[in-house]
Amino acid sequence: MDFTLTDEQQLIVDTVRRFVAEEVVPLEADLDPDAGELDPDDHARLVAMTREMGFYGFDIPEEFGGPGLDVTTRALMAIEMSQHRAGLYTPCYGTFGGAGLAQLFEATEEQKERYLYPTLRGEKLGCFALTEPSGGSDPGRAIQTRGHQDGDEWVLNGAKLYISGADKADYALVFARTSDDGGATAGRNGVTAFIVETDTPGFNVRRVVHTLRSTRYATEISFDEMRVPAENVLGEVNRGFAIANDRLSRQRIPYAAGCLGVAIKAQEMAIAWAKEREVFGERLAEKQSIQWMLVDNEIDIRHARWCILEAAQAADRNDRFRTEAAMAKLVATEASGRVVDRAMQIHGGLGMTKDLPLERWYRELRIRRVGEGPSEVQRLIMAREILGGSFK
Repeated sequence: MDFTLTDEQQLIVDTVRRFVAEEVVPLEADLDPDAGELDPDDHARLVAMTREMGFYGFDIPEEFGGPGLDVTTRALMAIEMSQHRAGLYTPCYGTFGGAGLAQLFEATEEQKERYLYPTLRGEKLGCFALTEPSGGSDPGRAIQTRGHQDGDEWVLNGAKLYISGADKADYALVFARTSDDGGATAGRNGVTAFIVETDTPGFNVRRVVHTLRSTRYATEISFDEMRVPAENVLGEVNRGFAIANDRLSRQRIPYAAGCLGVAIKAQEMAIAWAKEREVFGERLAEKQSIQWMLVDNEIDIRHARWCILEAAQAADRNDRFRTEAAMAKLVATEASGRVVDRAMQIHGGLGMTKDLPLERWYRELRIRRVGEGPSEVQRLIMAREILGGSFK
């Protein structure tokens, strides 16, 4: 594998790195340590800058008005975009835009006009409603939200849990079981994806679910005799899980890359502190225990970087990359958590305070070992390929 950056990729990395260091990080000095949004004027100014750089909507295909960057370049950008305090909650505070719900690239032209294009222009917000209270690690079998057709409408009943941004969204992609054979145990077939406007009667945001994050993030929603027009079915009836699964696999690569970014920054901070801090008459960097912690950090960082770029290059070649993406997600989330933990230990009491971003990254990385599929599911994905898919 050749992971040497092209001249263009190096220019992009340098540009994003400079943007984060010079434009994003200084603004955080005046924000609450757990802030998730910028002042509207600052946000608008930075969006104008990313548009001028040609990076706004960096993960949007060229045919939809984006820069059409390959997966490897997007992963490299994600590594840089996360290297600030809120980098794992909202990289660069959303000033690079994004594809949002990429499943809408497969929508009908009418659906694109109503939902995709307004989302890409920043006029609408969507949310992804897959996980249910009955379980999230095996969503294909755990889905108990039911939908049945009534004339030219579908009627949905059920609930979803840990849904990001449903309380602010204009519409949701809702996955419901629509087959009658086997009910909730029917497996991944028999699930349909619906585009549901959040002001639809029967759509209810029950509560905001408070997690390790200090900001509002997850929600619980329910559907009570909610009627959805048949033209709002996304893709084919009973084939909606394939849409969800594609998102889960592809998203794992930039998801992993963001984790690596904060690990790299945490290591830089730990090295600088170890060289500066003196205890018992010598610098921390002179102590073998600290040296070994920094070496272990470097091993974790290089391992994660290799897995991420290997997965990204496989995706760019249109090779099978599900196992590689699973490995990248698993390795990066777990390794980055270890790196940040060691960096906190090296900083001592200071590492536990909100004076530094380490404690926020620590919390965010703990969440990321579960988000986009927990570590155990990533191991299951890899095991199935290793064993030839004959073991469940």
